[in-house]
Amino acid sequence: MRAIFILTITIFSLNAHAGLNKWVDAQGNVHYSDKVPQNVKVQSVPNIAGTGQAAAPATYSSKSYAEREAELKKSKQEKTEASEKKAQKEAQAEEKKRNCVAAQNNLRMLEEGTRIMTYDANGEKTYLDDAAREQRLSESRQAVASNCN
Repeated sequence: MRAIFILTITIFSLNAHAGLNKWVDAQGNVHYSDKVPQNVKVQSVPNIAGTGQAAAPATYSSKSYAEREAELKKSKQEKTEASEKKAQKEAQAEEKKRNCVAAQNNLRMLEEGTRIMTYDANGEKTYLDDAAREQRLSESRQAVASNCN
């Protein structure tokens, strides 16, 4: 009895491997069938059951778990390095911006023409003479040119 049941199921399952075709009739209705109609453009439906499909190429080899994990670690490290470089560039840009503002303020102060007072090594007040003022103006212009681009 059991053998007859298995034989019957096997016979009926042979029809399940038949090809499936899809077409649209003149009214726009979609039809599916294992038989191809006459004078109709038919589209073959792929087999999604997994039977009858070609095997993977012989040259294909999936990566092992260790290889995939190594690639993941490498990818994470590259992302971390990229974010660190980006943060470093942003910090450098911010520092350059601060230096630019300081150089512009220094240049503005020197160009206003007021007397500039400094302290010497002994802590005594000294005033800049015209030659020292021109020297500092030149240095300030160079600092603005290098930091404010």
